Amino acid sequence: MRHVEVLGRERRRRWSDAEKISILERVGIDGRTVADVAREADLTRQHIYQWRQEMRRKGLWPASGSALFVPVDEDTVGPSQPSAPGPVPMIEILLRNGRHVRCAETIDDRSLSRLILVLEAV
Repeated sequence: MRHVEVLGRERRRRWSDAEKISILERVGIDGRTVADVAREADLTRQHIYQWRQEMRRKGLWPASGSALFVPVDEDTVGPSQPSAPGPVPMIEILLRNGRHVRCAETIDDRSLSRLILVLEAV
C-alpha cells in the first residue's frame, strides 16, 4: 500500500455503495484478480470480500452461483438463423471465470468468440 499522510480528524475513507460496486465490477475484467483490483484501489483483499458480502445482503450484487443475465445485442452475436425442425445439437463451454455458455453447435466461430469476450468481461 502506498503511504498517505492523513491530515485532520478523518482517518477512514468512506465509500458509497456505487463506488464499492464499481470496484467490485473490475474483478475478472481482462483477467484481473481480487488482489490486482485491491492494489489498484489501495485496499486490502479483505475489503473486496467484505464488500461483496455486504452488497449481496443489500441485494445489490448477485449471489454466488446464481445466474447472471447479460444484455447482448444482435450485432454482438450475429443474426439468428431460422431453426430446422428437430432438436438442435448444443455445446456447453466453461469459461475461465467459472461461467457456462450453452449455444447451438452451428454457431459460427466469429460470433462465438465475440460472445465469449463479452461474457468474460462482465
